[in-house]
Amino acid sequence: MPTPDNTVSLLIGGKVHSTWTSYEIDSDLLIPADAWRVGLGLPKGEFPPAVAEGAAVQVRIGRDTVLTGRIDDISDAIDKNGHSLSISGRDGAAVLTDCSSPIFTAKQVTLAEVVANVVKPLGITKARIDADKTSAREKVNVEPGDTAWDTLVHAAEANGLWPWFDPDGTLVIGGPDYSKPPVATLIVRRDGKGNNVERLSRTRSMAERYSEITVLGQAHGTAVENGRHAIKASVRDPAVATHRPRIVVDHDAENIDAARARARKLLSDSRLRGFTLSAEVKGHRTSDGVLWQPGQRIHVISEPHEIDAVFFLMARKFRGGRDQGTKTELTLKEDGVWVLDAHPHKRAKKRAKGRTKGGDVLEIVDVG
Repeated sequence: MPTPDNTVSLLIGGKVHSTWTSYEIDSDLLIPADAWRVGLGLPKGEFPPAVAEGAAVQVRIGRDTVLTGRIDDISDAIDKNGHSLSISGRDGAAVLTDCSSPIFTAKQVTLAEVVANVVKPLGITKARIDADKTSAREKVNVEPGDTAWDTLVHAAEANGLWPWFDPDGTLVIGGPDYSKPPVATLIVRRDGKGNNVERLSRTRSMAERYSEITVLGQAHGTAVENGRHAIKASVRDPAVATHRPRIVVDHDAENIDAARARARKLLSDSRLRGFTLSAEVKGHRTSDGVLWQPGQRIHVISEPHEIDAVFFLMARKFRGGRDQGTKTELTLKEDGVWVLDAHPHKRAKKRAKGRTKGGDVLEIVDVG
């Protein structure tokens, strides 16, 4: 098999730039707007004319596009060692996180209609909803000051989904697919046979872990229905042996099912924060030549950690440059823990990042 091409290049204004002293390319499913940064020397002091803030850019590794977005920042510095240039930017989510959402109010609106109303005015023309079915919202009310990303996340969460951008610039509303086969196996053995990991660290934490979460909600009365009070649902995580309860008041939880879904989501987020595997590998591709990408499932065998299991790739960072070699940092979470439950929002408010398409993939016990 030929050596895969790990050359990082930027396509800006129809021209390709690919000689870097350093570069970093980040992607994280829980953080909106994937980011990139490159640095290079300017021995002749000539500034590339097509490189301007706001310019469209494609970030490539070999022939594969890994990110489509725009330039955010350009910085050039002169010191005793010469003239250097640093360029950084983000993918298509940047305009959604930076800019306000178009203000509108609609009834019985579908997810596709909300997405179109929010992203098209901001220049995003390619969008895809990866879901078997979605439900219409009774009412969507976008208020002044809401960011486009917040509005999009609320609409996605109401259907148990989460937004991100594919490398080609397509906005995707979907969730993780835990039925996909692992794309690679990371190996750390004491005798060194087959080892393909530069570094592997495991972090286990009890901070923000809970043995039981209770969600309290209420529904206001209407002309045709009485109000409902004392809405309560509790779920328990048997993996937490000590008594660590938490009570959350959620005004969006208008019935028992909504309260239970919210409690399950909070508990899965708790477990998500409780375990992380961080790996560093050579190059930017698997042994089959596939670029590392969040959403992949990876088999990990580590004799020192007594691990032999499949994990979910939540984030990755490509690093390299002149005389640095090519490295990839992988952030792995327990498989099946990132779980999305439908949770509508009545008002704009900040929410914890992270949700999934899966069902009962955690050992969570209903207790109320």
